[in-house]
Amino acid sequence: MLFDSHAHLNDEKFDEDREELIASLKESGIEYVVNPGADMESSRTAVELGEKYDFIYPAVGVHPHDVENMTEEDIEELREMVKNNDKIVAIGEIGLDYYYDFSPRDLQKKWFKRQIELANELNLPFIVHDRDAHGDTMDIIKSTKAEHTGCLLHCYSGEIELAREYVKMGCYISIPGTITFKNNRKTREVARLIPLEYLMIETDSPYMAPVPHRGKRNDPSLVRYVAEKIAQEKGISYEEVCRVTSENAKKFFGIK
Repeated sequence: MLFDSHAHLNDEKFDEDREELIASLKESGIEYVVNPGADMESSRTAVELGEKYDFIYPAVGVHPHDVENMTEEDIEELREMVKNNDKIVAIGEIGLDYYYDFSPRDLQKKWFKRQIELANELNLPFIVHDRDAHGDTMDIIKSTKAEHTGCLLHCYSGEIELAREYVKMGCYISIPGTITFKNNRKTREVARLIPLEYLMIETDSPYMAPVPHRGKRNDPSLVRYVAEKIAQEKGISYEEVCRVTSENAKKFFGIK
């Protein structure tokens, strides 16, 4: 059985067939899915989806693209969401994105720190988005001592040296479908050299579908291609990758 640690099933790209797709996931070997919010509205709908399906677990938080207008009232709403819903397993996705810079960097850093503080307060792990902001992301995580509650580097795109630093801190690395892309040697190296006990797998669906579905809509059933590629890189069985990454995710997110 597979655990997709990051999928946006409430994305509008699933509007036409969401129920049919979700109903088919168990047949595709998907045991659990974590469905993170990216802004306040998608955090609310992630919670609704988690209430409707027993194997889908929500995370709530505001993505760096959308923090420009974030307020302390939003923090209070996120806090209340967690207090009122036992299925919320993490704060996320949160972080920094210096590739698009849709929000000013000072505000990205402010609200990244603030949401980590909320995760620490609520004793929840958090899910990190880091694109072209590796130094500041690491500095903020270190400064908040955030690894103690649990930190997952989602859709990891950094170098192996940085991944090793995160693992030393007790953080987890999540491998996406980009590992199957022909020229992505960096992610394959991370998957090969980081111990399996610190890895998770994800689709980030509906985005970044793996080969042989690249360019099409992604969904959690395709996470098997990530597991297959990790198995190939490590020279171990597909079944072992499925088992250990699922155990890692269940431990991290507190799912029994």
